[in-house]
Amino acid sequence: MADDPSPLSPPRLRALGDAGLSVEFGDSIAAEVSARVLALDAALAAAPPAGVLECVPTYRALLLHLDPLVADLEAIGRRVAELAARPPPAAAPGPAWQVPVVYGGAFGEDLAPLAAARGLSEAAAVALHAAPLYRVAMVGFVPGFSYLAGLDGRLATLRRPAPRPVVPASSVAIGGAQTAIGSIPAPSGWHLVGRTPLRPFMADRRPPFLFAPGDRIRFLPVPPAAWEGLDRRAAAGEPLLAPAAGGVP
Repeated sequence: MADDPSPLSPPRLRALGDAGLSVEFGDSIAAEVSARVLALDAALAAAPPAGVLECVPTYRALLLHLDPLVADLEAIGRRVAELAARPPPAAAPGPAWQVPVVYGGAFGEDLAPLAAARGLSEAAAVALHAAPLYRVAMVGFVPGFSYLAGLDGRLATLRRPAPRPVVPASSVAIGGAQTAIGSIPAPSGWHLVGRTPLRPFMADRRPPFLFAPGDRIRFLPVPPAAWEGLDRRAAAGEPLLAPAAGGVP
């Protein structure tokens, strides 16, 4: 991994044909880099240049989707460079969510072997995983898949050597130094430690995505017996646990 640029250094702009522009702030997962990405995303959302259709933030870059019939790539590049060179403002914390999770067993079949490999009991692994106040760093891969920053290093585990062809919707998993909340059934090489009844993505819900970059999340372990009732309510579109106005404990 290359060293990240200093907070005030200009970003790297890469044209993606005539319909895209990638604004890259670094080559690693770092809170400082993520803050710059999200600050630029917010600035462009507040005053989008002509021809910018959508901005998609990732850990280290912001992708601008452009209308090639309208966009002036050079002018957009100058405006992006100007905005990105500014120190990111102190961002207000995003909504804080308590996310119920049933850990282990049929809901997280990799919890037991992962805990054993790290020299932990299952209960200790659950406690470590549920303790941090995570931050949603990016949403992608499939609709609603939420990558979370803040995993305790004692749980970091390389991805599985052979990905599963499909994992259940709303699985909570660990892959390397990251943890994530899945959304729809999809292939994955991450280790499944639990599952939440929440639906991070519902196409007919407005908005369809439950979480957004900058949101904060704390996992709330719940017993398997609670799953059926919570899942039924979530399927009906109930939010279960709204974001807490005063933060999560």
